[in-house]
Amino acid sequence: MSDRFASETLNRADVEFEQTLRPGRFVDFVGQGKVRERLELSVAAARGRGESLDHVLLCGPPGLGKTTMAYILGAAMGVNVKATSGPILAKPADLAGLLTNLEKGEILFIDEIHRIQKSVEEYLYSAMEDFVIDIVLDQGAHARSVRLNLPRFTLVGATTRSGLLSAPMRSRFGLINRLDYYSAEELYAVVMRSAEILGVNIADDGAQEIAARARGTPRIANNLLRWVRDYAQVRAGNRITRDVADRALAMLDVDRHGLDEMDKRILATIIEKYGGGPVGLATVAVSVGEEPGTLEEVYEPYLIQQGLLARTPQGRTATLAAYQLLGLRPPAGFQQELL
Repeated sequence: MSDRFASETLNRADVEFEQTLRPGRFVDFVGQGKVRERLELSVAAARGRGESLDHVLLCGPPGLGKTTMAYILGAAMGVNVKATSGPILAKPADLAGLLTNLEKGEILFIDEIHRIQKSVEEYLYSAMEDFVIDIVLDQGAHARSVRLNLPRFTLVGATTRSGLLSAPMRSRFGLINRLDYYSAEELYAVVMRSAEILGVNIADDGAQEIAARARGTPRIANNLLRWVRDYAQVRAGNRITRDVADRALAMLDVDRHGLDEMDKRILATIIEKYGGGPVGLATVAVSVGEEPGTLEEVYEPYLIQQGLLARTPQGRTATLAAYQLLGLRPPAGFQQELL
């Protein structure tokens, strides 16, 4: 079950579910107050001048609203949003086709922009700065370059790993914003809004329970709400209370800290098999049967945020809080070593 709520890859039902709950205006977007304020100001200024919005980079862990924010920007500017993703743009011709079909002021949204091929990325430089693109026709001695003028457009890039973006690419974004994990209070507001849209009968304490276990992520909160709604419909008279939410989430092995089975397996592996660490990421991944990239991007950020895991130059290390959470005794001198 952990992959269902942690993975970035959503099946068709997940996508449709998200779209019904996705806010379409800044005023409906919960959380990320500073980012929202900066973007609202930029939109107001661009519209006041009658210009297109400057290029925007949205960074942060999956599920925090980067895609939603891109569509809100489109709605606020009154333009269409054409979406794609970095891995899909395998060759320059793919990008050229998208750029040449853009209308003036439109937004091109590229998700996971750090995964664009280097050859494709270089085509973006002139497109972002000068709004032109050079296309090479034919090959060999007959090859020639044709320069195409592009309408002034806005590129909105989203990335879960901003450190993998090249410096030339990053410097071409006029607005760089990082989305952070949500507080329990903000997630409570997300759950209550989603419950109202879905027509779910939910008590305040039920929404608080779901919010507390959602790992600071609205996408996970909405997915958990969907599961608890199904549980309440079948076993609890169609009403979500704290007790109902607790029983429903216990079936998913999601504890009161928002940790699932894989989280605990990672911590237990580091502690029981490798003496609490340090141990390399690849070794942990093999031990728990998961890809290193998934551990690094999906599970580790929340474990580190909760103070349960530490990254060191030598590898991953379990903290004292991890021992306490699992009910295990730390090795002698462990607390002194932390001090």
